[in-house]
Amino acid sequence: MEKRNRVIALILIGVGLLMLVGKWDGFFTIVALLFLLMGIYTIRGGKVKRGYRLLAVGAILLLLDHLMMVLGIALLSLGFFFIKAKKVQPKEGFLQKQNFSSHFDWDQQPWVMRSMSVWHVLGEADLDLSLAIPEDRQTVMMFQGIMGDMDLQIPEYYGVEIEAFVLFGSIDFRGNRDNGMMNRLNWKSPNYDTSDQKVKFIVSYLIGDLDIHIS
Repeated sequence: MEKRNRVIALILIGVGLLMLVGKWDGFFTIVALLFLLMGIYTIRGGKVKRGYRLLAVGAILLLLDHLMMVLGIALLSLGFFFIKAKKVQPKEGFLQKQNFSSHFDWDQQPWVMRSMSVWHVLGEADLDLSLAIPEDRQTVMMFQGIMGDMDLQIPEYYGVEIEAFVLFGSIDFRGNRDNGMMNRLNWKSPNYDTSDQKVKFIVSYLIGDLDIHIS
């Protein structure tokens, strides 16, 4: 299974790189990049919803004019996901899913928390760990994809480690929001090593909005 996933990952990365090779300097590309830049500056100015609308328009224009390029990026992302998913999980038996669209509505009622690796083109996740029922003492939850919106509610009694990266978008951690490009967060709670329940989040999106609340 591991060997097959490695082969699939290499094939996806190779095909993705081939798709990205080519000309992409047309009129629609310039307009799309302008929309993306306006979206980034709008988000930086605090108008998050309007900024995401501009980013969406830019992404759609790129999709219409450069379908092969967009597919190449998606295949590259999926290929690297296959490689990383196995490395970050501490043991066998974790859940691995690849979908075009995913929605995790785990903030309304009790839910079972298990180690998982998820990839999607469009994803939304609302997770409240105060409602979680852990399967193991240590859990690794990996979310990766093209566009994602995630809201994490984490109680202080958990030992938590977070590795997050958003190329375009924002990361809000404890009320401090970073907007724009190349947003990264690496954080480990002070009680991580001594906690009976540990959870590690690995989040990576090309376009995303990540909100993390510690209570």
